[in-house]
Amino acid sequence: MRAQTVGYIATAFGLVAGLAWNDAIKAFIENIFPLGQGTMWAKFIYAVIITIFVVVITRYLLRLANRK
Repeated sequence: MRAQTVGYIATAFGLVAGLAWNDAIKAFIENIFPLGQGTMWAKFIYAVIITIFVVVITRYLLRLANRK
Protein backbone atom coordinates (compact mmCIF):
# COMPACT_ATOMS: atom_id res chain seq x y z
CA MET A 1 0.00 0.00 0.00
CA ARG A 2 2.80 2.41 0.89
CA ALA A 3 4.67 1.78 -2.39
CA GLN A 4 1.48 2.40 -4.35
CA THR A 5 0.92 5.71 -2.52
CA VAL A 6 4.48 6.79 -3.26
CA GLY A 7 3.90 5.89 -6.90
CA TYR A 8 0.78 8.04 -7.03
CA ILE A 9 2.60 10.98 -5.45
CA ALA A 10 5.50 10.61 -7.90
CA THR A 11 3.02 10.51 -10.78
CA ALA A 12 1.37 13.70 -9.52
CA PHE A 13 4.74 15.45 -9.35
CA GLY A 14 5.50 14.23 -12.87
CA LEU A 15 2.21 15.67 -14.08
CA VAL A 16 3.01 19.05 -12.53
CA ALA A 17 6.46 19.04 -14.13
CA GLY A 18 4.95 18.04 -17.47
CA LEU A 19 2.47 20.90 -17.34
CA ALA A 20 5.27 23.34 -16.53
CA TRP A 21 7.28 22.08 -19.50
CA ASN A 22 4.19 22.27 -21.69
CA ASP A 23 3.79 25.97 -20.90
CA ALA A 24 7.48 26.62 -21.46
CA ILE A 25 7.51 24.85 -24.83
CA LYS A 26 4.31 26.60 -25.94
CA ALA A 27 5.87 29.97 -25.09
CA PHE A 28 8.99 28.98 -27.02
CA ILE A 29 6.95 28.02 -30.09
CA GLU A 30 4.94 31.24 -29.92
CA ASN A 31 8.21 33.19 -29.72
CA ILE A 32 9.67 31.47 -32.79
CA PHE A 33 6.39 31.40 -34.74
CA PRO A 34 4.41 34.53 -33.85
CA LEU A 35 0.63 34.26 -34.09
CA GLY A 36 -0.58 34.05 -37.66
CA GLN A 37 2.70 32.65 -38.98
CA GLY A 38 2.09 28.91 -38.88
CA THR A 39 1.71 28.58 -35.12
CA MET A 40 -0.92 25.90 -35.52
CA TRP A 41 1.39 23.72 -37.60
CA ALA A 42 4.27 24.20 -35.18
CA LYS A 43 2.08 23.10 -32.27
CA PHE A 44 0.77 20.14 -34.27
CA ILE A 45 4.29 19.01 -35.14
CA TYR A 46 5.31 19.46 -31.49
CA ALA A 47 2.36 17.32 -30.37
CA VAL A 48 3.23 14.56 -32.84
CA ILE A 49 6.89 14.52 -31.81
CA ILE A 50 6.02 14.43 -28.10
CA THR A 51 3.48 11.65 -28.69
CA ILE A 52 6.03 9.52 -30.54
CA PHE A 53 8.59 10.16 -27.79
CA VAL A 54 6.14 9.16 -25.05
CA VAL A 55 5.08 5.99 -26.88
CA VAL A 56 8.69 4.92 -27.44
CA ILE A 57 9.67 5.55 -23.81
CA THR A 58 6.53 3.81 -22.51
CA ARG A 59 7.17 0.72 -24.64
CA TYR A 60 10.78 0.62 -23.45
CA LEU A 61 9.71 0.87 -19.80
CA LEU A 62 7.09 -1.85 -20.24
CA ARG A 63 9.65 -4.20 -21.81
CA LEU A 64 12.07 -3.43 -18.99
CA ALA A 65 9.39 -4.14 -16.37
CA ASN A 66 8.39 -7.43 -18.03
CA ARG A 67 11.97 -8.74 -18.02
CA LYS A 68 12.08 -8.88 -14.22
